[in-house]
Amino acid sequence: MIDEAKVEQAVRLFLEAIGEDLDREGLQDTPRRISEMCRELFGGMGQNASEHLNVTFEAATNEMVLEKDITFYSVCEHHLLPFMGKAHIAYIPDGRVVGLSKLARTVETYARRPQIQENLTAQIADAIMEYLKPKGVMVMLEAEHLCMSMRGVSKPGTKTVSFKCRGQFEADTKLQAAFFSLVRG
Repeated sequence: MIDEAKVEQAVRLFLEAIGEDLDREGLQDTPRRISEMCRELFGGMGQNASEHLNVTFEAATNEMVLEKDITFYSVCEHHLLPFMGKAHIAYIPDGRVVGLSKLARTVETYARRPQIQENLTAQIADAIMEYLKPKGVMVMLEAEHLCMSMRGVSKPGTKTVSFKCRGQFEADTKLQAAFFSLVRG
């Protein structure tokens, strides 16, 4: 997984490169702290969503199940700065449902990797389709990207919205409208 020694070495090199004094009191343990942080922030690298979505329960319903406002944190692969926001997931069961916490765990699995929001949205939708096997799924992410808020264009508060539809959600605009209505509540 995470090679902590390499991370610490890289952090030392980075701090030297920007002109910092590695012997300064506030920085002495920084390489170790960053290494520990990487283990946490990128913990999804070795995980597979199947471990969360393979345990299902019989359900007679074929109505939409929606879990909204799932908080997530991820890291932009372009700048290695955080982006964070809310995930909203709806699916139409095909005789089986999954425990609600498993949807949040699926979001975590993919969010804890360096990547872009558009791919994160698709990964969540595709995993739910593959492992839960519903009739359809729709995933929407709303996030603020620090690479846009604190650098470059410097527009804090700007949100990026991405969504993916699979199965019945792809062609059914009424189903999509119901999803958006429920999310906006």
